[in-house]
Amino acid sequence: MAPPPVLGLILAGGRARRMGGGDKPLLRLGGRTLLERVVERLGPQCAAGLALSANGDPARFSGFPGPVLPDPVPDQPGPLAGILAGLEHAGARGVARVVSVSGDAPFLPGNLVARLHAVASETGIALAASGERQHYTIALWPTALRDALRDYLEGGERRVGAFIARHGAAVATWPVEPVDPFLNINAPEDLAAAEALDRG
Repeated sequence: MAPPPVLGLILAGGRARRMGGGDKPLLRLGGRTLLERVVERLGPQCAAGLALSANGDPARFSGFPGPVLPDPVPDQPGPLAGILAGLEHAGARGVARVVSVSGDAPFLPGNLVARLHAVASETGIALAASGERQHYTIALWPTALRDALRDYLEGGERRVGAFIARHGAAVATWPVEPVDPFLNINAPEDLAAAEALDRG
């Protein structure tokens, strides 16, 4: 049975300090932006469409095929604020689940949503992992958690892992060979490694 429609949420709120600042998803790999690559891989898996979590002028993402969602809470408290924006956007449209991914992960697997949905409980979070590492921001979230997440953030908490631990999560694991599907670009050497993998 096919999973119910999921909203794909691409997190683009990081400040890319190790890359010299700016928007990491707009970095280019093999002639295309990282964001274009994420859209290409995630879009077909998300029947409820895509949204982008980003603050500031949305015009810089003018080619993105969905809404650009600013943080719904002040002071840019990190990725959970972006996830909250996605949960609230989806919940207002009657979509029961959101899959969040990093905007700087150009090798996302084509079965991400299906495998996360397969391990998720009706009300729980499902996390992606590769090798021994869990990826807290690459996950399937029930929109029913949006009120709890807003309360968590408004209470001054920011830690993604602590919120997940509070609510419990199932885990789906992918192999890291020949390519870690959740490789993300945090530093210039990561981009160089991704370019080598892309050519290979």
